[in-house]
Amino acid sequence: MHPVLFKLGSFELRAYGFMLAISFLLGIYLAVRRGKARGIEAEKIMDLSVIIIICSIVGSRIMYVLFHLDEFAGHWTDTFNPFQSDGQIGIAGLTMLGGVILALVASLLYLRVKKMPVLKFADAIIPIFFLGEAITRIGCYLNGCCYGIPCHGPLCVVFPPDSPAGAMYQGVGIHPAQLYTSFYALAVFIILLWIDRKPRFDGYLLYLFLIFYGLGRFIIDFFRYYEDSMVIMPSLGKGISLNQGISFVFILIGIVLYYMHGRWAGRGHSTPAA
Repeated sequence: MHPVLFKLGSFELRAYGFMLAISFLLGIYLAVRRGKARGIEAEKIMDLSVIIIICSIVGSRIMYVLFHLDEFAGHWTDTFNPFQSDGQIGIAGLTMLGGVILALVASLLYLRVKKMPVLKFADAIIPIFFLGEAITRIGCYLNGCCYGIPCHGPLCVVFPPDSPAGAMYQGVGIHPAQLYTSFYALAVFIILLWIDRKPRFDGYLLYLFLIFYGLGRFIIDFFRYYEDSMVIMPSLGKGISLNQGISFVFILIGIVLYYMHGRWAGRGHSTPAA
């Protein structure tokens, strides 16, 4: 585990931030290329990418804060101020699913207002989301956050005690849930690129995103640690987390839209404007 890649004086290059930056920069580059292949101007992809990046961070922070209110009691400015009350510089604590939801909603509204084809834009960008997640979760692993629950076996990892995972489970092997997510996301990225070799109706990849992302998150989260505040159904063994509940909704929406739009396209109708 290497939360800090290198340090120069007071400057630290942290692994998570570095991986997040790579995912955003590489994502914009690939989105522009995929957009051009679909006849979308690079400037429009760039504008949308900025909205997605900002909303991903803001949404992730909002969802984390909402379910960790006790952590900020008495020092509420720490919820948004990068200069924390304990002297730390930077904002720690993000819940990725909040960023996904806000980015989806904001992108939809932006494209609607600008009267641009929502589904075409979505299909250009969606596969890159999974590549970004694959890269970012490696940063989570190096940082020791977003960790799993105790386990036994060759896949289990013991984190150092000065990491979030090691502080919670000192000397105990736990599931490397970050790497599970990373490998799954990379596999889905490759699958979607392979599927996208042939022409499909607009929205095809968006609906698959909802299904694949929801399914992967729902399953992997059974091996991931969550605070009690994030558990919405504690009676089912480990419990069902809020993220799993949202992921299940993603799956249902994806299946319904895929089926309905697929039937529409199969009847020879043109894709409805979106």
